[in-house]
Amino acid sequence: MPAGTITALQVQERDKERVNVFVDDAFAIGISLRTLQQQNLYKGKVLDDHAWQQLVDAEQMDKAYNAALHFLAARPRSIREIHDRLRQKGYPADHIEAAIARLEHLGLADDQAFARFWVENRQACRPRSQRALQSELMQKGVDRQIIEQTLATLTSDEEEESSAWTIARAAVRRYASAPDKMTFSRKLGAYLGRRGFGFDVIRLIIDELWAEVHGED
Repeated sequence: MPAGTITALQVQERDKERVNVFVDDAFAIGISLRTLQQQNLYKGKVLDDHAWQQLVDAEQMDKAYNAALHFLAARPRSIREIHDRLRQKGYPADHIEAAIARLEHLGLADDQAFARFWVENRQACRPRSQRALQSELMQKGVDRQIIEQTLATLTSDEEEESSAWTIARAAVRRYASAPDKMTFSRKLGAYLGRRGFGFDVIRLIIDELWAEVHGED
């Protein structure tokens, strides 16, 4: 867009949060109210080539920020998740970093808070071992030190065993018809092992559940 003078600023009919900018009586760009305020735009302002490029960049950064907010609407996300989502959407690296910096400033992107949310949610809805929780958080790009601090605060050996029991009791029916204890142990043990529980906990649970299933004292 060539340099020129802003001749009109019109609020869009379908989205009152966006404004159409006209330069020299021709439509130039649609922008958010945030960009309008940030760039201090007004009717009669002259835009040279540099000012125009600043406006375009500011609006693209705002779009990246809005895309991140939309992504966060479903649930909290790690910073890596936000970064990867915006990259998949095709936003350039500098716009992504600017959007994430804004989110961090507002407390909307915080890996420590995300790790706490993830562990508490898992404990309440889908119990996992500490090892499994660590693996999940690492896959989401959370720093190892944050993961260790979070697990140390929110989990314990007693809770680990309790989670294993919760999972095992929910799954035991599908393995109760196993023809012998070896088959039962192999199938239920593999199920618990895939969820990160250690051998000692698994063995204790298998022995007790096998006895319960078969009415043994």
